[in-house]
Amino acid sequence: MMNHRHFFNRKLHSLLGVVPIGGFLFVHLLVNYYATRGEPAFLERVQVMEGLPFLALIEILFIFLPILYHGIYGLYIAFQAKNNVGNYGYFRNTMFMLQRVTGVITLIFITWHVYETKIQMLIGKTDANGLFTLMNDILANKVMLAFYIIGLLSAVFHFANGLWSFAVSWGITVGPRAQRISTYVTMAIFVLMSAMGLMALFAFANPVDVAQAIQK
Repeated sequence: MMNHRHFFNRKLHSLLGVVPIGGFLFVHLLVNYYATRGEPAFLERVQVMEGLPFLALIEILFIFLPILYHGIYGLYIAFQAKNNVGNYGYFRNTMFMLQRVTGVITLIFITWHVYETKIQMLIGKTDANGLFTLMNDILANKVMLAFYIIGLLSAVFHFANGLWSFAVSWGITVGPRAQRISTYVTMAIFVLMSAMGLMALFAFANPVDVAQAIQK
C-alpha cells in the first residue's frame, strides 16, 4: 500500500512540475520579459493577466496549491535521496544532485518573491500598476539582484532538468538515443528561458540602460 502511495505521489509530483507549474513559469517569464520594452509595455501585459476571469480561483487551484504540494513533497524527496556523485561522477548523477539542490533554492526563492510581490499587493501596500516600480526598488539592491539571479537560474534549471526526468518516468523518451536528444532539448530550454528571465531582471533593475541598449 505504501509503495502504491509513494508511486502515485512521485507521479503527481512529476506531473505538477511540468503542468501547471512549468507552464506558469514560462508565462511569468514571458510577461516579465516585456519589461525590456519599458514600463508601459510590461504593465499592459500585467493588466491582461489581472483581468482574467476567476483569477483568484485560478491562482489557488493551478499555481499556489500545485507549488505547495510540489515543494513540500520535493523536500521529502531531496532529503531522502542518496546522491552518489562523489563515488561515480556521472553526468546524470550530477544532474540528479543539482535537481535536489536547485529545488530547495527555488522553494526559498519563490516563498520570498511571493512575499515581496503578491503579499504586498494583498495587504494593500502596492497594486498591479506599481509592480514595475516595486521590482525596480527591490533589484536596485545588488544583494537582492544577486539573490534573484540565483533564484531565477535555479528555478529554470529545476524545470528544464525536471522536464527531462518527466519524459523518462512517463515513458516518453525510451532508450539512450531519445534520452540524449532530450538532454540537448532541455538544455536549450534552460538557456532560452534563463536568457529571457535575466533580461527581464536587468530591465527592472536598470530600465533606462536597457531601453537605450534596445534602441541602439
